[in-house]
Amino acid sequence: MNFMIYDIALLVLFVVFISIFLYRRKKNLKKEGLLLLYRTSLGMKLIEKIGTKFKKTLNFLSYVVIGLGYLLMGTMIYLFGKIVWIYIINPEIVRAIKIPPIMPLIPYLPQVFKLDFLPPFYFIYWIVIIAIVAVVHEFSHGIFARNKDIGIKTTGFGFFPFFLPVFLAAFVELDEEKMKKKSIFSQMSVLAAGTFANVLTGIFFFGVMVLFFSLAFMPVGVTFDTYTYSAINISNVVSINGIALEDVSHEGLLNSVSEEGLNEVLVGGEKFILTKDFLELQQNHNGYLLAYDDAPAVNVGLEGAIAEINGVKIDSLDKIGKELLKYSPGDKITITTILDEQTTNFDVVLGEHPTKENVAYLGIGFSNPESSGVMGKIISTLSSFKKSHVFYNAKFGAGEFIYNLLWWLVLISFSIALVNMLPVGIFDGGRFFYLTILAITKREKVAKKTFSIITYLFLALLFVIMAFWLVSWFK
Repeated sequence: MNFMIYDIALLVLFVVFISIFLYRRKKNLKKEGLLLLYRTSLGMKLIEKIGTKFKKTLNFLSYVVIGLGYLLMGTMIYLFGKIVWIYIINPEIVRAIKIPPIMPLIPYLPQVFKLDFLPPFYFIYWIVIIAIVAVVHEFSHGIFARNKDIGIKTTGFGFFPFFLPVFLAAFVELDEEKMKKKSIFSQMSVLAAGTFANVLTGIFFFGVMVLFFSLAFMPVGVTFDTYTYSAINISNVVSINGIALEDVSHEGLLNSVSEEGLNEVLVGGEKFILTKDFLELQQNHNGYLLAYDDAPAVNVGLEGAIAEINGVKIDSLDKIGKELLKYSPGDKITITTILDEQTTNFDVVLGEHPTKENVAYLGIGFSNPESSGVMGKIISTLSSFKKSHVFYNAKFGAGEFIYNLLWWLVLISFSIALVNMLPVGIFDGGRFFYLTILAITKREKVAKKTFSIITYLFLALLFVIMAFWLVSWFK
């Protein structure tokens, strides 16, 4: 919270500084479309030097750039289709995500929408990442343009006037007349160069992130996914919290369990534990439900990453298993956990394993579920170098802050590369697609018509997913 105050203060100072800066240099500002453009000549000499000095290398890379452009376009079309499918078919997932489908990544977005599966996103992250990603993207356009002997008029920064001066963009203004006279191949290489640079940026900083993590973090605990559970037949439920269940159905159970805390469920002569949240997650039950076993972990409300067992440090799955084997059923142990940077001690009396005689039983579960959904797969990939179920802590105070900055930088670099290759008019992928159709048909009229149809199709699908997002909140 203290850092958040400093971060917001930095945002305010930044807005004031940029406002004063632009006001004093308003003669350099020009409105084009939705943007206010501040023109400069920054970086033009560097672009000129690289674009003309490494002609052979850049000519070879042009083939790589165009090939990558098609790969990214195909991937983005597939992902966009998956997103549309999810919004139409799975309203419960849409409600859980909460965030509108058309929403720019702005500071504090994960905090505002309580997206706990994402790290916090501060203003200082936003401004640093925008500076890196936008400049690299636009400079790459400029370098490949000069390689193809296309002139550069100016460089500069763009601002959305309605949000001045928080939302920034960088730009390299090309000589469009010269651009149009170049071959389709040359134009396509210039258009896809920005996404190529973003992919390289993402790969580079992913390597930096992995190296930094290996040096700055250490394992300090083990996380578990759930408590152990079993399938129960709803029709065999006798009572909830000692009160006989009259309506033996899923709805009857929902109406009988308490909103918070644990609920004792008697099934025949066997006791199980249910929580309201766990019960609500189970919609397609077909007469059966999953209920937590009557185990020590769930009964004491064990939560957080297990850091110690009776003072012995736990930093791997193997170690937690070996440590528990030292004890017998009925032994009392103290488990220290870490949750939200706080440590808590739980006194636990171990039970007996349901299938192994005289073996101590805690009742926690570990699984390795496949990541589902677009965001789930992306997050899983970005965290693939971490050991499963191991909880890590930074060795120094700023470690987590720096790691999260690198994580967001990698995610946004790849995201911009993908989104920018959508075959829609406002993106580089739009003109890239138009040139592709033109190269195939050799007819400008057909290319323009196809480009227009695809653009309107994507806009219509955006409207569809926005509509389904709104409808999902009333189901």
